[in-house]
Amino acid sequence: METLTINIPDKKSALVKQILKGLGVTIQGQNKNEEAAYKKKLLEVTVWSSDDLRHTEAARMSFETLKPQQW
Repeated sequence: METLTINIPDKKSALVKQILKGLGVTIQGQNKNEEAAYKKKLLEVTVWSSDDLRHTEAARMSFETLKPQQW
């Protein structure tokens, strides 16, 4: 069995579902709880400021200047 996700315009949704059901396709509705959890996770993503990026860039440059020791 194969899973397929398609985006259907609202006005055509009922027609497409009817045709697919007639062909024996199982249609699963999208779980609203999963959507809410996903949106909540997205809201928790932090945004880095220019200052944060400046410190990260400085640290990267420090590593690039390191030379391996000679034995």
